[in-house]
Amino acid sequence: MLKILVRFIFRLQLKTKVLIISKIGNLFSKLVLWSYNVNFGNNVKINGFPKFILKKDSRFIIGDDCRINSSKHFNPIGRYPNCVFRVYSGATLKFGKNVGISASTIISSDSITIGDNVLIGANCVFYDTDFHPISYTKRSGNEFQSTSTRKSPISIGDNVFIGAHSTILKGVIIGENSIIGAGSLVTKSIPSNQIWAGNPIKFIKEI
Repeated sequence: MLKILVRFIFRLQLKTKVLIISKIGNLFSKLVLWSYNVNFGNNVKINGFPKFILKKDSRFIIGDDCRINSSKHFNPIGRYPNCVFRVYSGATLKFGKNVGISASTIISSDSITIGDNVLIGANCVFYDTDFHPISYTKRSGNEFQSTSTRKSPISIGDNVFIGAHSTILKGVIIGENSIIGAGSLVTKSIPSNQIWAGNPIKFIKEI
């Protein structure tokens, strides 16, 4: 009887904590987005406290029914970083409808577009920039995001599933309905209706 009571109390406090984090995180995050004039759609759910780093002349768009999990209490798969969304001056980050993302980082210095019904597993990263120049002389001069730093848009098609711990780099286009296996390094574009995985990423099979 005592064991049952202990388990009941544990589950009750856990459910209460999850509910509080969900409600407060959702409200606070939407207030932050509102303060940055971010256009977010209906029924957007933000669990936890993502980190938003947005420049005034950047564009961040979140479509209807999107879900952002940014707490260890949501989608607990063993990695618990908060989501980070960074959009540089003049850059765009756009989520379509019904996008789900957990504990991941997206950094746009040019343009990152994510289509409808896309699922992004935990601990994924999207970088549309090399961050630093290739030339060591410019790197040593601390020229972060200089005009010689390479950057190129990322585009993710509708119905794509990106497995946990994957890295999507600049210039990548992933065609609709395709799947990226967990832990993949994606440095080149992927056709529609295919499964790719690995580091370096390789074709697995047609869907």
